[in-house]
Amino acid sequence: MATRVSRVLMETFPQLRYEPTAKRVRASLGRDAVVDTQNAYLLWEPRRITPVFAVPEQDLAARLASPAPRTAAVEEHPFALRQGAAPTSLDLTTGFGRHTAAGEEFDVVTASASASRAAFRPDDPDLAGYVVLDFAAFDWREDDEEIIGHPRDPFHRVDIRASSAAVEVALDGVRLAATNGAQLLYETMLPVRYYIPPADVRLDLLQESPKRTVCPYKGRAGYWSYPGSGQGSNIAWSYDRRFRDAAQIHGLISFFNERVDLTVNGVLQPRPVTPWSRPGGA
Repeated sequence: MATRVSRVLMETFPQLRYEPTAKRVRASLGRDAVVDTQNAYLLWEPRRITPVFAVPEQDLAARLASPAPRTAAVEEHPFALRQGAAPTSLDLTTGFGRHTAAGEEFDVVTASASASRAAFRPDDPDLAGYVVLDFAAFDWREDDEEIIGHPRDPFHRVDIRASSAAVEVALDGVRLAATNGAQLLYETMLPVRYYIPPADVRLDLLQESPKRTVCPYKGRAGYWSYPGSGQGSNIAWSYDRRFRDAAQIHGLISFFNERVDLTVNGVLQPRPVTPWSRPGGA
C-alpha cells in the first residue's frame, strides 16, 4: 500500500525528533561566542513545526547556570495542521520556554552577558551530551552566513513559479489587487502564496504597518493594512532582498489567503486554516 509522505511527517509531530547537519554552526551573545561546532543537530520538540539547534555541550564557549525560579508559565498557542483536525501543534508565537519534552533548563552565561533559560538539556539517551539553544536569544551563522528566524528545515521546500493566471484580491467587496503577472510561491505544508507586482495592487487603499517578521527562507517582511475593513490589519506583506534564492518575489506583495477573498481564473478560493488565520497569528 502506498504511503502519503505528508501524513508520515504529521504523525511524527507528537515525538521528539532530531537530524544531524553537516553545516558549521555558530552562535554569539553580543560580542561573546556561545558555540562553534560542526556536530550540531536540528531538533524539533514534540508538537513543534520548526527546528532549533542542539549542540554538543563540550563545544560550548559559555557556561550553563541554574536559572532563577520561574514566576509564570510560558503561554502556548496551539493550532490545527489541517481543516477539521484538533489543534495539537504549537505555532511560532509559542516561546522557547514552553518545552514539550522532559529535560532541564539553564541560563547561558558568557564573560559579559547572560541569557535567561536559553538552554535546555533533554532527558533523552539519544541526545546525551547535547543541549538545545533558544534561537531567538542569540545571533547565528551557518558556515559564514547569517541565518534568521530559525534554522532551515531540510525537509521543507520553497519553490517559486511565474504564472499568467488571473488573480484578484478583495476584502469586504473592495478589490485590492488584480494581476496576470503573479509569482506563485509553493511552500511545504502551506497554502500557495500569490506575490503580485506593486503596480497591480491598490496601494492607495493600503497603509504601511510597523509590523515586521522574519522568515529563514525569504527574509524580513514589512506589512500593509487595509483600514477600510475591521478585518484588514496586516493583511499584506513584502520581503526584503537579503536572500538570493527568493529573488523572484523581491519587491512583490502577497496577501494572506486566510483573511481575504482570493479569486484565481474566476474561481473564489477557500480560505485555508493556518496559524495565520487569525489577525496577529504567527
